[in-house]
Amino acid sequence: MPEPTEERLSYRLVTGPDTKEFCERISTALAEGYVLHGSPAATFNGTDVIVAQAIVLPAAIASADAAVASAVDALDEEFDGEGHA
Repeated sequence: MPEPTEERLSYRLVTGPDTKEFCERISTALAEGYVLHGSPAATFNGTDVIVAQAIVLPAAIASADAAVASAVDALDEEFDGEGHA
């Protein structure tokens, strides 16, 4: 777990060769409170399979969702019921 004074990033993209060490990095992040965000990605560089997994802190998702909801509410207040399709 990070030290209490250490600031954690809300979003991280973990990348590297598809090895046990990569899986351990993801497992450690999950234990620290991160959650998986989206599907993993994989590519081949001619020698190794390289993988990527986005991870986020749940509070970051809640904050982003609240910001979107506020923006939608503001648009709804401006919308007079007439629009173009």
